[in-house]
Amino acid sequence: MSTTGQVITCKAAVCWAAGEELKIEEIEVAPPGAHEVRVKILYTGICHTDEYTRSGKDPEGVFPVVLGHEGGGIVESVGEGVTNVKPGDHVIPLYTAVRATQGQGLMPDSTSRFKCKGQSLFHFMGTSTFSQYTVVADVSIVAVNETAPLQRVCLLGCGITTAWGAVAKLPAPGVKDSTVAVFGCGAIGLGVIETARTHGASRIIAVDTNPNKESWAKKFGAQEFVNPAQLGDKRIQDYLIEITDGGLDFTFDCTGNVNVMRAALEACHKGWGVSSIIGVAPAGHEISTRPFQLVTGRVWRGVAFGGVKGRTEIPGLVDEYLAGKIKIDEYVTHSRKFEEINEGFHDMHAGDCIRCVVDMTTI
Repeated sequence: MSTTGQVITCKAAVCWAAGEELKIEEIEVAPPGAHEVRVKILYTGICHTDEYTRSGKDPEGVFPVVLGHEGGGIVESVGEGVTNVKPGDHVIPLYTAVRATQGQGLMPDSTSRFKCKGQSLFHFMGTSTFSQYTVVADVSIVAVNETAPLQRVCLLGCGITTAWGAVAKLPAPGVKDSTVAVFGCGAIGLGVIETARTHGASRIIAVDTNPNKESWAKKFGAQEFVNPAQLGDKRIQDYLIEITDGGLDFTFDCTGNVNVMRAALEACHKGWGVSSIIGVAPAGHEISTRPFQLVTGRVWRGVAFGGVKGRTEIPGLVDEYLAGKIKIDEYVTHSRKFEEINEGFHDMHAGDCIRCVVDMTTI
């Protein structure tokens, strides 16, 4: 029976208030409007950005809300004027097509497509993949190769793509034949390590205070691992400058810690070192360093989704995954049923979790 043009009733994980755990609720999902797409979400990853908003630390967080932004699904129906996807397409929602109402938790017409118990729910990052059905703007979705497993390529909706782009889209010649240090060995840090390896970095040093991350870092391509907690009174930037004879060509902060961001910059070589900030810091935190660090030639840059243009570049990344050229399977350390989504958040905080993928069809 066709559901086109009909309100769909399904399950969603709703965060009713800041700091509360998610609650599985029955919600109503309205049909897509003009230039909108309704998607049946099959799988979703859990990202630290979801936790950032859930926890109440996000100053722009609005509640009640359906979180989630690393999803994979199948187009159920499309609204008037949609030409880039069609019903049946395998798709990845994209949070990067930023528009005026996205940060307000609303669709382009300033309304919501979600209702629960008669109350409207806010959207999240234009995607809301913690619902079995979601509605997104047509600029916020990309069709991908249908042979690719959605329980894996859903992760290209955020972390892995961000890491790939942070390295691969550096100006030529990029990291080839250069030294690299990666601060933080979670999913994004490991992705940076792997991409630096595949792009010809001559030396890759992983930095993390969790000793269990050493084996992960080396599995993805790091030759060395440094635990700052084991350096005594020596600062990590001073140690790295010492062992690299002047500093790194490239450093990447994947922690969201402003003190680590400073250390990553100051570990760069004078004259040409480039430090990229990928991690998201808590609201109100500010970065600082002495101006001398910059006027002596270091560059401090920010990275959003790796600079990747999702609608044109993600299909290529999916094809590279299918060809065995980039890793995705290796990031998935935990899997959860939809009803266990809160346990998935607990998994994320454990030191042995890289990414947890939730099966939205099992409840």
